[in-house]
Amino acid sequence: MLAVDTAAEIQNGLAEGNAGKPENERVSIRIGINLGDVIEDRSEVYGEGVNLAARLEAAAEPGGICLSGSAHDQVKGKVQVAFEDGGEEAFKNIEGMVRVWRWVPGNIEMATKPVALALPDKPSIAVLPFTNMSGDPEQEFFADGITEDIITELSRFRSLFVIARNSTFTFKGKAVDISEVCRQLGVRYVLEGSMRQAGNRARVTAQLIEAASGSHLWAERYDRDLEDIFAVQDEVTFAIVRALQPKLELSEQMRALRKPPDNLDAWENYQRGMWHLFRYSPEECEAAIAFLSRAVELDPSFAVATASLGYAHCVRILHGISPDPEGDIAMALRLGRRAAKLDENEPFAYLTIGSASIYTRRFDEALAALERAIELNPNFALAHMIQGHALWHIGKREEGVAAIDRAIRISPHDQLMWVFLASKAIALVMLEDYDEAIAVSKAAQQNPNAAIYAFLGELSALGNRDERERAADALRRARAVNPDVTVDYLDKALPALEGRGRSVSGRSAQGRRAGLNVSAVRPPSWPRSGRDTR
Repeated sequence: MLAVDTAAEIQNGLAEGNAGKPENERVSIRIGINLGDVIEDRSEVYGEGVNLAARLEAAAEPGGICLSGSAHDQVKGKVQVAFEDGGEEAFKNIEGMVRVWRWVPGNIEMATKPVALALPDKPSIAVLPFTNMSGDPEQEFFADGITEDIITELSRFRSLFVIARNSTFTFKGKAVDISEVCRQLGVRYVLEGSMRQAGNRARVTAQLIEAASGSHLWAERYDRDLEDIFAVQDEVTFAIVRALQPKLELSEQMRALRKPPDNLDAWENYQRGMWHLFRYSPEECEAAIAFLSRAVELDPSFAVATASLGYAHCVRILHGISPDPEGDIAMALRLGRRAAKLDENEPFAYLTIGSASIYTRRFDEALAALERAIELNPNFALAHMIQGHALWHIGKREEGVAAIDRAIRISPHDQLMWVFLASKAIALVMLEDYDEAIAVSKAAQQNPNAAIYAFLGELSALGNRDERERAADALRRARAVNPDVTVDYLDKALPALEGRGRSVSGRSAQGRRAGLNVSAVRPPSWPRSGRDTR
């Protein structure tokens, strides 16, 4: 992973240095990366792995990077660098065909260089990940947990605009310039802090900074027993609120208080579970379910852990790894409703209910739950995105696009940006804005974690326009992610809406001309259900 990140950093640095220079003064290099055995002999290295890396280097464009298939398999989803499938190639003195992946330059999350965002019309803040000063990597999740809890509590104040966790955590472990963070995220204030744990004691420091002047509006240090950590989070939250909104009503402050868990071990398991869940891969999803299940077992009254466990069952279906999709949906609904009974003001409970209801195609119930989640937490980016998903399913396409755009504004660097963009692309297809749908769908595909869902907007738009050559190219790229994609898959993944009389994937004949095979393959994200209301 370090090799790939370093290679991209080198090429980006050279590209910036070459900008504006005459052709004969530019410096360009090629980089090839392979995973294999290496034989060292003093200052020399040998082996087939080295030979293939050299062949890949020669195959790269000037200023480019080529990866072998084996190297790409190891880094996919683990680096913030995007690659596109270049197909199989034969290399001199290398046995067999080699899958080659070519680097896609640029910021994969936004597909463009970050730009300044307009400031909202109310106080806006980003909470940067608290630094773990304990010297123990095992305590990293604890510092992250404090950060996430403060973000959650601040997000409940309707008078504040709070950047979502998934965007602020892109700055984790980096030396940051506060003014640049504010420019990229479009906020006026930043909270940063640290946590140091020793035995049963914790020291938490926090400071609130105003970007324009760089002045510190507030700073504090807390030395407490670990059992009092939730009280520290509340104190930090309200200190920020007092600094930004002195006239905030007491009733809203009380509403923002999340009921802390009765068991600190449960909270630790919850934080570990969310850490895995937010990494968004099939393996991490299973780890998240294990930790969240343990949290709920330790503290059955822990509402947000209960809701998050339910949502993890929805994510399992999204990844196509559920052995029992109907069972996972039923479990998600059950856990979401239980969480809402435990704490009627827990936004994640309604997010889980809304997500599971979409899978059962009960869109009215889904929208009601998602509206409640957003009412409780107006800064809940994931809820806005899923609301947009539900809206375009019932034919409210403009409203769906607007909801997804709100999610993108709240969390402009989100790890799930590819999902946000993929959903927006599908809504644009329904609006018959095919050019924009294709552009947005391609932006979604640049994320290394992007699944087949990221290609549906482009394939649907090209299918409707009968652009055979471009559709064939899009199909090749989609099949590199999922070899089994078919017209029937698209029709089931993107069902006809409100009597339009055709699926958004276009006529099957057009799909066949583009090279798609029509078969009765049901995508894993749409299980059969007797509760289907459509």
